[in-house]
Amino acid sequence: MAGPEKLTVSELTELIRRTIEGNFGALCVEGELSNCRPSSTGHLYFTLKDTGAAISAVMFKNRLRSLGFEPKDGMLLRVRGNLSVYAQRGTYQLVCEEMEQAGAGDILLMLEKRKRLLASEGLFDEERKKPLPRFPETVGVISSPTGAALRDILSVLGRRAAGIRVIVLPAPVQGEGASEILVRRIKQANAWRLADVLILGRGGGSLEDLLPFSDEGLVRAVAASELPIISAVGHEIDWALSDFAADLRAPTPSAAAELVSGNRNEVLDSVKNLARVFESALRSRLAHARLLIKPFGLEDLEYRFRSILQPVLVRFDDAKENLLLALSERCGEFRRRVELTRTVLEAASPLAVMERGFSVVVREKDGTVLKDSGGIAEGERLLIRPLKGMVKARVESAEGGA
Repeated sequence: MAGPEKLTVSELTELIRRTIEGNFGALCVEGELSNCRPSSTGHLYFTLKDTGAAISAVMFKNRLRSLGFEPKDGMLLRVRGNLSVYAQRGTYQLVCEEMEQAGAGDILLMLEKRKRLLASEGLFDEERKKPLPRFPETVGVISSPTGAALRDILSVLGRRAAGIRVIVLPAPVQGEGASEILVRRIKQANAWRLADVLILGRGGGSLEDLLPFSDEGLVRAVAASELPIISAVGHEIDWALSDFAADLRAPTPSAAAELVSGNRNEVLDSVKNLARVFESALRSRLAHARLLIKPFGLEDLEYRFRSILQPVLVRFDDAKENLLLALSERCGEFRRRVELTRTVLEAASPLAVMERGFSVVVREKDGTVLKDSGGIAEGERLLIRPLKGMVKARVESAEGGA
């Protein structure tokens, strides 16, 4: 076959490399940083772009150490370096030796302005955020039905909580019109109460890819949702304004699935452990109670009762004896006093005197008892009263009067 000289892929790539690298010396390029991804080896891979084009770039770790700032998507940078062809992939890239900030990128300026506006309205306030249900029965996932984010979520839920029902609300996660469909899915889930909690997410991407999740209408829909929403946009270093309005932000879709799927097996094991602890504590308390009531068996109880009652009975008997003794002594004392009183009364009784031979003399006319002979006239009639009987007499003479 006649025509141009045949070249291998390697030979063609080498020609391209020599052409590019030989005709372009040191370059200074200004553009917006996008798709910034540090590698595990420490190198920084990124894209520089403007409104009309984009170029891949790399800055190796030995040059990164001299940077005085952390490169982030959206920054407007000025880099110096050389063009290089990467033969294994057949691509060319800008190998950066120096990097400086040329100002903030248009996208970041727009997002920062929008963030301040929405924050001033209180859409990001912690007070309005709703708690997540601990064990939701249904989880709604608003994401691309063919994306890796959905597969990661389903994998985690299937492993940690297979009983959770998942409802997928399909929506594009980048490109024109994506934000409107995402808003529609949030409103549908709320209107029909399709789930107990919603996961709004997608996998990682460039700052431009994640723009639908920073759309003002979407952020307002997230903040107004009655259902709690977890924002799981991109990877750990990615962010969107929906993260601030959501009730909880997850670093990845897989992490969001873990947040809504408290491991049932772990909870069950925890309950079983608590049951064992409770049973052990109860057995210990019962054993302690048995030790305490052991001395109160029938025989021991009777012995203890008698040991308590016996001193009381002894004291009661002693008290009874003391009472009887005191009562006997008091009665004896009363008897002695009565006897003494009787003796005194008997000694003072006129009858006792009269028994000794004495008599009572009274005037017959008025019954006056005569105590002496004074005032007694001769011939006066007297009555003499001995112990027994009565004697009438007439006074012949009276002597020894007062």
